[in-house]
Amino acid sequence: MTSRDPRAPELARLAGLIADETRAACLLALLDGRAWTAGELARHAGVAASTASEHLHRLVAGGVLAEERQGRHRYVRLADARVAQLVEDLAAQVAPGAVVRRPRGLRETSSGSAMARGRTCYDHFAGRLGIAVTDALTARGLLLPTSEPEGRAGVERSTARRPEGLSTGGLSTPAGAPRRRTSEERATGFALTDAGLRWFDSAGITLDRTSRRPLARACLDWTERRPHLAGVAGAALCRHALDVGWCVRIGSARAVKVTPEGERALSELLGIEAEALH
Repeated sequence: MTSRDPRAPELARLAGLIADETRAACLLALLDGRAWTAGELARHAGVAASTASEHLHRLVAGGVLAEERQGRHRYVRLADARVAQLVEDLAAQVAPGAVVRRPRGLRETSSGSAMARGRTCYDHFAGRLGIAVTDALTARGLLLPTSEPEGRAGVERSTARRPEGLSTGGLSTPAGAPRRRTSEERATGFALTDAGLRWFDSAGITLDRTSRRPLARACLDWTERRPHLAGVAGAALCRHALDVGWCVRIGSARAVKVTPEGERALSELLGIEAEALH
């Protein structure tokens, strides 16, 4: 008789934590990467504050959410990037035709359009904005999809030419030099090329090379149905864009919009046309 996988009980427990519409609504809201109060999440999910508190308590106890207290206020956020990835991946599995409820008014329609145009997916960009950035990085040879099979020797060659005016950032490996993909890169779907590392350095975007997270990771976009850039690089780019004013948040939701300054920067750095961002 085959023994049961010892991970089964923990998987069932985790699935049970998520398998509730109110808790799912809270988790999706928290994908904006910020901390929310129980009252804010209650209003978002359309339930009583006491009901929301009960659900949030279960999620905190189960390790899905982390709790923070400031004075009398209690905040919750997603426990870590792995939880965010799990929620986003599950949301991406919902078939486009499965959501049949029509928007309740112009405000909800506008909110949905803004989310599809550009939003944060925990700590990186998603929607058309995330896809436009990912496509531009890929087209310039700065980012490489790694889900495609390699050659017999398992070696890839970066064919990207370094964009004019970008410094080498102290990295001596020339563009075009062969480099073997690591097992982590093959598993995460994206890898930064050497030219990509130089691009981030020259753009003033610091990458935390000591992080245990993948440097680059493919995250399936639930509106575009294509992968966008996540991981350390995706988070650093998103954080930089918000810090310097290339993008601003819209209200309290996950939606973001690109500012005129951001349009100029993305055009100069990645050749992204403004039409692709709207």
